[in-house]
Amino acid sequence: MRTRPGICLRKKRFATEEAAWIVIRRADVVLRPYRCALCRQFHLTSRTKGMRIRLPDRHGGG
Repeated sequence: MRTRPGICLRKKRFATEEAAWIVIRRADVVLRPYRCALCRQFHLTSRTKGMRIRLPDRHGGG
């Protein structure tokens, strides 16, 4: 996923994927983190088209 500079500037940035997941767990919508190629930090997106979505662990974690 390529993030345009204007979009990157408007989106909240997270230094780590774990920090992004903390926010995702509290969200009312389905989100996923991704590392931005421009700022090298993590942003959140609700887009899933063409992406491989990580399924929850069957053993209760994740």
